[in-house]
Amino acid sequence: MEKIDDLDRQILEIIMHNARIPSKDVAAVCGVSRAAVHQRIQRMIDLEVITGSGYHVDTKVLGYHTCTYIGVKLERGSMYRDVVPELEKIKEIVECHFTTGPYTILCKLYAYNNEHLMDLLNNRIQNIPGVVSTETLISLEQSMSREVPVVYKVKKRSRKNKKVEE
Repeated sequence: MEKIDDLDRQILEIIMHNARIPSKDVAAVCGVSRAAVHQRIQRMIDLEVITGSGYHVDTKVLGYHTCTYIGVKLERGSMYRDVVPELEKIKEIVECHFTTGPYTILCKLYAYNNEHLMDLLNNRIQNIPGVVSTETLISLEQSMSREVPVVYKVKKRSRKNKKVEE
């Protein structure tokens, strides 16, 4: 059984672009009651389809002018279980991914400036036991940011003109 249907997907598409949109406005677009929208959203939260909510903050306003991606190589890939808790202690790291390819871990972090970045690299990240090396990629500009697209199921007709789901 599928967790969500087309109405859920339509609601998701709307609220992903504006989490503060009133339920009555979502209901009007979807052609259902405000209560139905509220119940659908709550159900998707309970099913963990929706896992969070919040506001997007301009990091530069907070003084973080350098966005950086750090590729981290470990002595052994299995050490990520020990290294990730240490990376979590560094508040400037906002994402951490266990990856394939040349790096064991890929982190996204924000620093006030290059001096702050150098301190984070040399005195924090590279001092974690198991970290062999790091590679730094500084983001010059964020060109785009978006959520994954919400896809609706397309219905096809069989040769006998019966609806068949793809």
